[in-house]
Amino acid sequence: MKITTPYYLIDENKLLRNLKIIQKVRELSGAKSVLALKCFSTWSVFELMSQYMDGTTSSSLYEARLGYERFGKETHAFCVGYSHDDIKAVAQIADKIIFNSVSQLDYFFDEVKSTKLGLRVNPGISYSHFDLADPVRKYSRLGVTDRHLLENNLARISGLMFHYNCENDDFNAFSQQLDYIGETYGDMLKQLQWVSLGGGLYFTKEDYPIEKFSQKLADFSNKYDVQIYLEPGEAAITGCAELVTSVVDLVYNEMDIAIVDASVEGHMLDLLIYRLSAKMDFAASGQYKYMVTGRSCLAGDVFGTFSFNEKLAIGSEIRFVDAAGYTMVKKNWFNGLQMPTIAVRRLNGTTEIIRKFGYTDFINNLS
Repeated sequence: MKITTPYYLIDENKLLRNLKIIQKVRELSGAKSVLALKCFSTWSVFELMSQYMDGTTSSSLYEARLGYERFGKETHAFCVGYSHDDIKAVAQIADKIIFNSVSQLDYFFDEVKSTKLGLRVNPGISYSHFDLADPVRKYSRLGVTDRHLLENNLARISGLMFHYNCENDDFNAFSQQLDYIGETYGDMLKQLQWVSLGGGLYFTKEDYPIEKFSQKLADFSNKYDVQIYLEPGEAAITGCAELVTSVVDLVYNEMDIAIVDASVEGHMLDLLIYRLSAKMDFAASGQYKYMVTGRSCLAGDVFGTFSFNEKLAIGSEIRFVDAAGYTMVKKNWFNGLQMPTIAVRRLNGTTEIIRKFGYTDFINNLS
């Protein structure tokens, strides 16, 4: 099937690889996994994902509702700051409501006390390559830092959530962190039912020691008698999608520059936020070097510089890989550029166009 560019293409067979690893961790460790919708909310593949995962976790009312309605299974609701209307709606659908602060727990407790409640903890340790994404950065508003405050509220909650990692692919670092969590909060965990270790653990990476990881989780769960939850986002969908674009112009300014029919700011925003280059699925050893850029008016709308085996021409197709996480959930209408279609290559090899976007979508996004 020929699809007009730009489009996101999700490959269910590549997705299935990650899901089977998640399932293996569950079988070996007993840890449950809930999909972090803040990273990936494309519900057209939830039917497959729900066969291998235990539910969803959210960062807002709308995400919680999406998980409840489209994914099913367990619905965990977290938000940095709930409003009163949020809480009334979330209480109708959530299996667990996790508060970011004791003040919010105090404020809403009488309305939600019949639901399993949790508190997010700021443990003072983290793994992140970026200060912007570091949950325990200086003056962080994310989670409770006061251990005594936590102890005083254990009777009102059933679990704790620790989210302190960002793209942590180092098992030894994870192991040391988990030991610290146990040593510091283990006496509290023994009084609770569950603990979430959050997301940001890249355990689906090639050659990650799954058996050691699973044993570490199992030992922790047994020692403190708690059900462990993981919140994979990137780990669930890494490597399963592409952003497919076409070259619309070629210019020269001290180097060859290819302009494609997509935008970093509009369609792969994290690249711009973290000053990263897009990824391509080939070695950068070709003889034809191009800076590949987007077509928005932003001067820094650059996907990266790549070496191709052949010269590019108007209409040449360029595929950016690993384009599932924090892309479709962040896409925007900057410059009014055409929004990429969303397509899925199913397990049987057929490709299905899930959603096309047009001028009406652009207009309805405005006022």
